Amino acid sequence: MIHVLLIMDPRYGISEANVMIKMYETERLIIRKFRDEDARELYENHLDDEVRKWFPNECYADPAEAQDAICMYIDCVNKGHLPYVLGVELKATGELIGDTGISEVEGKPDEVEIGYCIGRKYRSRGYATELLKATSAFVASRFGIRVIYGRVVHGNGISAKVLEKNGYQFIREEFGAEDDPYGHGMLVYRISL
Repeated sequence: MIHVLLIMDPRYGISEANVMIKMYETERLIIRKFRDEDARELYENHLDDEVRKWFPNECYADPAEAQDAICMYIDCVNKGHLPYVLGVELKATGELIGDTGISEVEGKPDEVEIGYCIGRKYRSRGYATELLKATSAFVASRFGIRVIYGRVVHGNGISAKVLEKNGYQFIREEFGAEDDPYGHGMLVYRISL
């Protein structure tokens, strides 16, 4: 069972603005609502060349744009609306190492698409696999969603393996999607929980 916990983070002092909402956790990660002060780290995580290669439409022009996104993410989470995007914090250090979230599948209210991003210096440690497993369970528990899709740009074999390790099955190639940055198609995976 997943619990939503309100905790005060002593690293940031005790104030309403610095209350951390932990939505769920894994052995090594805390998945939480964003805070305003996360903008710089969010921007830097998405500034990475690999993120820009696979998700050029999901990078931020500057920290101010990342801040605007955080405000929208906080609002959506507070209202329980999609996109539902959360920060990923490393338990051991309190660093924001990435983000994860779900968005709607057009015309299918009982299905969502999942996404995740782990900053470069934290990759190849199993965090993405751990995160995807927990996020999939959270989505099923919190939203009652039983069908989750993951879409990967052709050539992004690492992300495809993360999906496969978590039980997502390849179902088709998709061409012509507006978020396909290179027009080479997307690999679509699905899990039914």
